[in-house]
Amino acid sequence: MKALLLAAGRSKRAKPIEDKNFLKFCGKTLLEFQLESLHEAGFNDVLIAAGVHNLKKVEQIAKTYGALVIRQDDLDEGMAGAILAAAPYLDDALMIVSGNDIVDVLAYSDMLKARKSGADAYILARQMDTYFPGGYLKVEEGRIVDIIEKPGEGNEPSNLVNIVLHFFMKPSSLISAIQSISTDKDDRYEQALASLMKKQVFEAVIYEKFWQPVKFPWHVLDLMPFFLDKMQAFIHPSAEIASTAILKGKIYIEEGVKIFDHAIIQGPVYVGKNTVIANQSLLRQSILGENCVLGFGTEIARSFIGDDVWFHSNYIGDTVMGNNNSFGAGAICANLRLDEKEILSSKRNKLGPILGDNIRVGVNASLMPGIKIGSNTMIASGTLIDIDIPAGKFVSLNNNLNIRNNRVSMEDTARSTFRAAQTPHLH
Repeated sequence: MKALLLAAGRSKRAKPIEDKNFLKFCGKTLLEFQLESLHEAGFNDVLIAAGVHNLKKVEQIAKTYGALVIRQDDLDEGMAGAILAAAPYLDDALMIVSGNDIVDVLAYSDMLKARKSGADAYILARQMDTYFPGGYLKVEEGRIVDIIEKPGEGNEPSNLVNIVLHFFMKPSSLISAIQSISTDKDDRYEQALASLMKKQVFEAVIYEKFWQPVKFPWHVLDLMPFFLDKMQAFIHPSAEIASTAILKGKIYIEEGVKIFDHAIIQGPVYVGKNTVIANQSLLRQSILGENCVLGFGTEIARSFIGDDVWFHSNYIGDTVMGNNNSFGAGAICANLRLDEKEILSSKRNKLGPILGDNIRVGVNASLMPGIKIGSNTMIASGTLIDIDIPAGKFVSLNNNLNIRNNRVSMEDTARSTFRAAQTPHLH
């Protein structure tokens, strides 16, 4: 058996996150999590489809797991392009795994058990009570006969939503179906499935355990509890923790961490290697990466923070943040609208800004709920940001400083006030 892990996507909908594959949850990237899950399920022959934009980083991770990286040149072809790029290696039963669909390792076991029914292919499916903007499966007499992308609420052919964990007993038929379809759209794979479903037996494998698609940046916050729940409590022996620091709940502290006096950590929390948590700071229900500085008086709540990020006297709430970012004193990430309604289409009424990598935020800047800050951007001091900022920008207020002569002598005023305070009242 082989597995093909799809990792060539450009994360367009997740911007300003640069590449979802390399988001680190509790010290490991999503790509590493997917590879470990496949190995645990018994898939030791793994192919990874990568693009030119992430090929080198994928190859570095793949070496550790003995996986073979396939370069997908035409990224506009989507899943179909990945399968065609890997076609020379697909000579056995094949599991296709999306890097965008995070599931429990038991999902693979469910798929492998289902093979006993003798179908030609299997699709992992979730029963949905409310409309989900994805692919729906049309089922007749226990057999999948069609897949319909985003049919619209009220037009669903069933309550079964497609999860991209697909198993093919003979992948050669899938390759032939893809090759037979000519289209300029990115749904060539789905069209190939629909054509195969008319000739072969496709079976839905109902899955009820954890599933989180990672398409939009706020899905990072939806995914974070899954990893924090799987995490074991641990404090590395090299960590230095002040006696007055308060640690409650499940907390994982990596090597080299320093926690200063009167800091508070309320789990579940993960703290990456060599991170410093300073005096009077508060960290709760969050993931904090490596080499970070949580400076004096800073509060971070329910947020995902990358590596090499520095704070000082900040509030960071329900925020997703990349690597190598820095916040000046007093800068805040707001997370709640004044009317307390849903932010964007996140189904959250609390959502902070989403930041890419290599960003500098000046003192007393305010970043409003749900806005996106592109990588390599600088936000000047005192700036209020309530719209998305593209990558590579310098943002400042157009303030004009007015300087003129002072016509009031405060020196005389101060002296007269002082003398009055010192003179006793006579009655």
